[in-house]
Amino acid sequence: MPKLTVAQALKLEHPLVTPIAHDALTARLIKRAGFRAFTIGGSAMLAARLGLPDIGLVGVTDMTDGIRDIASATDLPFFADGDDGYGDVKSVARTMRLYEDIGAGGILIEDQHRDHKQQRAERARGVVDLTVIEAKLRVALAERRNPDTFIVGRTDAAGLNGLDDALRRAEAFLRLGVDGVFVAGLRTMEDYERVGKELRGAVLLAALFETPGMPWPKPAEMAALGYAQVSYPATVIFRVASTISRTLKELRDHALGTQSMAQSPDADDSRSILDEALELVQWQDIEKREN
Repeated sequence: MPKLTVAQALKLEHPLVTPIAHDALTARLIKRAGFRAFTIGGSAMLAARLGLPDIGLVGVTDMTDGIRDIASATDLPFFADGDDGYGDVKSVARTMRLYEDIGAGGILIEDQHRDHKQQRAERARGVVDLTVIEAKLRVALAERRNPDTFIVGRTDAAGLNGLDDALRRAEAFLRLGVDGVFVAGLRTMEDYERVGKELRGAVLLAALFETPGMPWPKPAEMAALGYAQVSYPATVIFRVASTISRTLKELRDHALGTQSMAQSPDADDSRSILDEALELVQWQDIEKREN
């Protein structure tokens, strides 16, 4: 069966919920859980792969290497974080070629200023002039070789300049012909409602964070507001970091003899989940056929 495109996945459920895959194992588990697509975000992937924050420390090669590892592990369609294109318009063209070559079905290009890049859009310290991001999006649209590649214009202007400017930018992106828009950094349900109302008819993307004081609506509520896709950028990686940290603390205490660590009652289930995600049986079957 041919791999679904992002556009096809968007038609399968409304909204299309995409967890963030920070590595190949997570991508496999996302498919196992029944999701139709996923997103590769810079913050989670760079944290897991390089132990670095997503504040402009890496370039397109680091991102491409990480995305390639994840893409090779699954046939699910995915959105990939293209940052600001990693430079000028030439760099945007190169990013498009590299990302398409490794199978990115959707590519997000943003307007946050690379010299002041922050991990959270609402904390953005700078966005480029509208003319700059417009030029980058025009190049992204012109340089894509696969007509099914879904180009998303992302603006991080809301937290810095206010929602009026963010909406003005999103409308400009749509006039250029992007396939979808992502107004990042929204902090209230009123903000989500206004974006949904003023950009009604566009393919709208949203991100929800498990942060005290931030909105946490159900996906169906987001669909009712007009959003076609909802991602959860921190949900998986936060839980992963918390579980690893807690487990290692228990193991260290066990090693020091300060507190005994009981065996996990779910160890067998965990092993089965891991073996299935790693497709262990399929590899063993190949070995058996030749022995």
